[in-house]
Amino acid sequence: MAVITITRQYGAGGSEVARRVAARLGWTVVDKEVVSAVAAQAGLPADEVAAHEERVPSLIVRLGRALASSAPEMFVPAPAATAELEEDRLVAVTERVIREAAAHGRVVLVGRGAQAILAAAQEKDALHVLVTAPREVRIGATMERLGCSAQEAAHTADTTDADRDRYVHRHYGQHRGDLANFHLVVNTALLGFDGTVDVICCAVSQKGWR
Repeated sequence: MAVITITRQYGAGGSEVARRVAARLGWTVVDKEVVSAVAAQAGLPADEVAAHEERVPSLIVRLGRALASSAPEMFVPAPAATAELEEDRLVAVTERVIREAAAHGRVVLVGRGAQAILAAAQEKDALHVLVTAPREVRIGATMERLGCSAQEAAHTADTTDADRDRYVHRHYGQHRGDLANFHLVVNTALLGFDGTVDVICCAVSQKGWR
């Protein structure tokens, strides 16, 4: 299926790395925003999904249609759904989006537990990457991106990573930062974005995917 998963620390630039890797390889990026868009589209009637076809990548439209047709019960609101039930429903949709995208192949999947969801994939089919950087570098990047103070940036980075850790541990029983779960660990502060992309694409080439 040829898929790359990107797990990232907040502020390390994982989404940017994923975008550049996909651009270099000619693959599709499936980031958290895309997952949300697919989930939303999957709850729409087929004609409404089709109406969006000129405004979104065709893969996303196909995923939305596949989800809506294969698991319509996921998009029917429960009469008295609890917050926990709604989260479980969203997780189920997210998992299906990620699996459908992985089955399509030639995709770079960012976050949302993609590595954990596809952990059982054979090594010839998936490359799991952890994108990291020193905390002070990530705080600096967050300050620049959000235009906030160092204290606010540190709080944002720490709480976002903690939330992501809890998400993966709760739903998949994995520790998100366990290095044994990854084929590559890349430090963007050391390598830069382009250097990080070089390393990932070299690994892809070694697998014979190109």
